[in-house]
Amino acid sequence: MLSIFVLEDDFLQQGRLERAIAETVKAGQIKCKRLEIFGKPQQLLEAVTETGDHQFFFLDIEIKGEEKKGMEIAREIREKDPRAVIVFVTTHSEFMPLSYKYRVSALDFIDKGLSEADYQEAVSSVLEHAYANISQTVSQDAFVFKNEHSHVQVPFSDILYFETASTVHKVILTTKTGMLEFYGKVSEMAKLDERLYQTHRAYVVNPENVTSIDRKNFMVHFGNDESCFVSRMKLKGLIERVEK
Repeated sequence: MLSIFVLEDDFLQQGRLERAIAETVKAGQIKCKRLEIFGKPQQLLEAVTETGDHQFFFLDIEIKGEEKKGMEIAREIREKDPRAVIVFVTTHSEFMPLSYKYRVSALDFIDKGLSEADYQEAVSSVLEHAYANISQTVSQDAFVFKNEHSHVQVPFSDILYFETASTVHKVILTTKTGMLEFYGKVSEMAKLDERLYQTHRAYVVNPENVTSIDRKNFMVHFGNDESCFVSRMKLKGLIERVEK
């Protein structure tokens, strides 16, 4: 099922897009788990707690007079979730080439100037395309974590390490492409996949991506200049896992 997010600061356009989405769901063309509409970029970004190609974003490009704000938000979404589906709904079709500059890989641009029938068709078309291409099976090489608050699915090979977040009951996952914060415990992560290794009460690492271990300073290093701690008690076990 799709999780659909809308960023649009015009109430009339919010309503128009909401009706088009509802019509698509009503017609049985897609299944929607959640639909959330925001007028402020930060509210939308804070609501993104999952990753995967079931995450769908309709973004207006111009927000509160800032012509390219939607592009910037798209880039932040892409950093959080490389597999999210992004569609721009805008009067600024001349900004289409900018989506390449911002490297946000937008699925489509929908022109607000379309007639109601064409607008409905455009919205339905992109939603149906996204729904048809949701990963139906979890890859054997994927890490999946689900609870009542979060659903995280990332390629295992992308995982560097998990750490306890400063926010209570949250974990930060650092991958080759970015970071993701979600509700959970570090100790839970270690139990979910035997390929992971808990190096410290606050850290769980993917030994496959360890590039070096600083035995003197008890540090684990990865690519992208990322690093985390390993406790004295866990050092020997980590070395054995990495040398395997």
